Amino acid sequence: MALAAAALVLAAATAVLTGGTASAGQETALAATAGCGKNPTLRDGTYTIQSGGRARTYLLRLPGNYTSTQAYRLVVGLHWLNGSANDVISNGFYGLQQRSGNSAIFVAPEGLDAGWANTGGRDVTLVDDILRVIENDLCVDTSQRFALGFSYGGAMSYALACARPAVFRAVAPIAGANLSGCSSASGPVAYFGIHGIRDSVLNISMGRSIRDSFVRANGCTAQSPPEPAQGSGTHITTAYAGCRAGYPVQWAAFDGDHVPLPTDRNASSSWVSGEVWQFFTQFGSTSTPSSPAPSPSEPGGTACRVTSTVNAWNNGLTANLTVTNTGSSAINGWTVAFGLPSGQTITSGWNATYVPTSGRVTATNVGYNAGLAPGASVSFGFQATHTGNSGPPSGYALNGSACTSG
Repeated sequence: MALAAAALVLAAATAVLTGGTASAGQETALAATAGCGKNPTLRDGTYTIQSGGRARTYLLRLPGNYTSTQAYRLVVGLHWLNGSANDVISNGFYGLQQRSGNSAIFVAPEGLDAGWANTGGRDVTLVDDILRVIENDLCVDTSQRFALGFSYGGAMSYALACARPAVFRAVAPIAGANLSGCSSASGPVAYFGIHGIRDSVLNISMGRSIRDSFVRANGCTAQSPPEPAQGSGTHITTAYAGCRAGYPVQWAAFDGDHVPLPTDRNASSSWVSGEVWQFFTQFGSTSTPSSPAPSPSEPGGTACRVTSTVNAWNNGLTANLTVTNTGSSAINGWTVAFGLPSGQTITSGWNATYVPTSGRVTATNVGYNAGLAPGASVSFGFQATHTGNSGPPSGYALNGSACTSG
């Protein structure tokens, strides 16, 4: 499965079918790693560690303006069979490094025998060991870990999602298959599968099969998403409907063979990096770990701050809310009440449940984001219709105590 050229055969226009409202992301309270605030010893370079009783290597790339006061996304890029970590570096982590704008740390592990057989779970253990070393030295947002790879690397990214659903927020297997071990997905992970309809190495049916593992794990509505016709020179990306909030599944089928960075006909560059980066970054931006001084509050109350971002169009909008616990006590279970402007009605949401859907609304945590430590934040949001007033919510209260906004 040698690397093919990034620009091949492929197609013209992108058709995006949403099959329902796309889920926006879950951003849990930031868990700052031990490397936050520490003078780092790791730099760009090649490193060797002991894992599973043998020496293993990985390549590391840091943001150009790295600072230990900023928690960064972490992206694991996995090479193909007979490829190498250097090949992943050479293609810019499948184009994501350039897209990241210095917002992510990138790591490329080296497979044994130039592949990812993952015998006895050895390659999952390698990634565990690499993350442990990196996060002890560098500042990582542990709610923002991602993995992707092509061919055997796609298989390994799928295996990581299966084995470590609590570690990886999302994965993007490109032309992958179940080659690195996974009997079934053990928990939900946001999933973006990419595959060529004319793949002559790993048939597209193999990609559909691993995709469907996470369609089930993420609670999505089963469907047979549309795929482009041979010779069309296009790709079609479908977002599954009905998925558990914060755990979307996307599927991109393209008119092409076994290549990592397909290019639509007459396009000058691949669409893969842009769509994958958008998929990964929907789960919230990286955060700055901090320990703000507690704000005063009513006895037994909760101190909090809320920021909001609204994107509106015609008669619709999305709103993303971030609530920060500015008090001195941890919160286990939260509700956030707020008022919607007149004429707005919530039609769907993520990372919280919403009752009622207009007027004075109460958002309640879901199972995975109930905890809110002092100084930590949680993000959630919703899509709504409006009749002309697309303003943000107002009058926020966390567990009954008024919040500041801004």
